[in-house]
Amino acid sequence: MNDTDTIVEKPSAALARFAAELRLEDVPTAVLARAKLHILDALGLGFASLTYDYGRSAIAAAAALSESDTCSVLGQRERLGMRDAAMANAILIHGLDFDDTHLASIIHPTCTALPAALAMAEATIASGAELLAAFLAGAEAGIRIGGAVNGGLHHVGFHATGIVAHFASALTAGKLLGLDADQLVAAQGIAGSTASGIQVFLEEGAWTKRFHPGWGAVAGITAAQLARSGFKGPTRPYEGKFGLFATHLHEGGPAVELGELSDGLGRAWRFGDTALKPYPVCHFIHGCADAAIELHAELADAEIVSVDAFLPEPTLHIVAEPAEAKERPTTDYEAKFSAQFVVAYALLHGRFGLTDLAPAALADPQARALALKVRCHADPASAFPTYFSGGLSVTLADGRELKRHVRVNSGAGERAMTSEAVIAKFMASATLAIPAAGAERVRDAVLALESIPALELARTLREATAA
Repeated sequence: MNDTDTIVEKPSAALARFAAELRLEDVPTAVLARAKLHILDALGLGFASLTYDYGRSAIAAAAALSESDTCSVLGQRERLGMRDAAMANAILIHGLDFDDTHLASIIHPTCTALPAALAMAEATIASGAELLAAFLAGAEAGIRIGGAVNGGLHHVGFHATGIVAHFASALTAGKLLGLDADQLVAAQGIAGSTASGIQVFLEEGAWTKRFHPGWGAVAGITAAQLARSGFKGPTRPYEGKFGLFATHLHEGGPAVELGELSDGLGRAWRFGDTALKPYPVCHFIHGCADAAIELHAELADAEIVSVDAFLPEPTLHIVAEPAEAKERPTTDYEAKFSAQFVVAYALLHGRFGLTDLAPAALADPQARALALKVRCHADPASAFPTYFSGGLSVTLADGRELKRHVRVNSGAGERAMTSEAVIAKFMASATLAIPAAGAERVRDAVLALESIPALELARTLREATAA
């Protein structure tokens, strides 16, 4: 693509052409290797979600809706209809809020494209290589859309992943259906009329955030099928007069960068910058969690008088406000979005994992008391949005003041999780619900995905519960 093409080509056309033309051999080796690790991480989290009420509820609802048995759901012998399976898998993958994040775009890329890729690849009897290419096309496009708005969706109360998933899934599903570039433009235009996902769940720890990428997968598959059948969609769903950027953002917010949608597309892979989470909490809190865990060893049971936490200013309304509510989380999901609780718990225990969101951990009297002493402020040294920096200043009763600032949060940039660490996280997550032997079969299938049929992966995911 030359500079002239970048200027005159509509964003939807650029993304459509990228998706239509992408072949797995065009993907840099490092990006492909990371893609498989991110898929593995997502599937491990999906299996873990089977042990939670929201996971069981999602599967029951999807089964009640389903009228066919085409596609696989993680750990379930019975297959469901394509859209129902995609919805259930998306809820499972994103449900723990432990999945990957592209920090600059502030979206969870894998859950925006993988559920549609799994379902459509199984339905079309695609190869594993075709599944991977479609997944990467959708995930990369989703990252570009998120990056173009510079966090603006979050500022007005939209969950960016919930919005982006509609477009990413449409491109993913459309590629596996063999749509040409014009049809993929139409699919994006159609998806523009379904894209939504409001953040009101933050008020009470509701489950709807978990559902957002699921509805995106349903809508994306629907849009792709409509486009395949000749249904016409608008060609400017992003930048049009009443397109996504005009209707979902507000004046005075961050500027939209249209060039982000197409500049270097296919050459400069944003997906390679995606971070995996070491903690099962909102990624905005991770810098502070790192700092708290590092300071834990220095506390030596000293009495803490007060804690000042420093987070990226644009994230405070999500993870620190209103303080009265954030200081007193009542559910695991409220705790995931409470900087006060996460910082307090990590300071006291030197860790924060899935078990630290269990009822007994949430009721920890010391953590709850300390959370009331945590005051959150804008971080003047933040590297946000490149990294989710964070810092702490802890005042002790003996007069000491302990300080720690983390510019590059663990899991990001030069602190990215190694393949060994990702595999270990997958095994720890998956074996909460399935035997180790089943988890190992899934691991081996994903790491060899470009060499096996998609149906083999689907069967492995269904049968993972067998020892």
